[in-house]
Amino acid sequence: METRMTGITRRNAIAALGMAWACINFSRNTAHAESTGEISHGADAIHQEPAFDAKPQRVYDALTDARQFDKVIEIGGSSKALGIQPTQISSQLGGPFILFGGHIIGRHLELIPARRIVQAWRVVDWEQGVYSIARFELKESGAGTKILFDHTGFPNGLAAHLADGWKGHYWDPLRTFLS
Repeated sequence: METRMTGITRRNAIAALGMAWACINFSRNTAHAESTGEISHGADAIHQEPAFDAKPQRVYDALTDARQFDKVIEIGGSSKALGIQPTQISSQLGGPFILFGGHIIGRHLELIPARRIVQAWRVVDWEQGVYSIARFELKESGAGTKILFDHTGFPNGLAAHLADGWKGHYWDPLRTFLS
């Protein structure tokens, strides 16, 4: 399945730019708050480098195709038990995604097939308007793929929980799905 970024609508482009602006503004406000003494700790961030025995396009497809992603989360035991909404993953820049039964939502900020996915990503019970940035950089590594993954801009204190979630709900079941 080939995903193309043609046919980007003005609405999708505006939505993507709006999300990017909100995330940049959030980061700028956080940095300002830190420099003025309003926040005593730096922002948390997650960096992980999971490896998979599959080519980058196959990894990309598993992360961006709703049917494949449903199979991944079923392997991980998450299924749709977390919520009631079906998995939806737009193939368009600026398009929305709904994962884990509606527990995770967001929009695509960048989609480069077999190379990169950047998302404005949030858990639905976070404060309204709070989005983080999840960046998946896919690098060919021998016969497989390594993802250089960075997650930033999430609420302070959630790093350990989110890092465990990426491992248990994404990387481990994705590795099984792709093998």
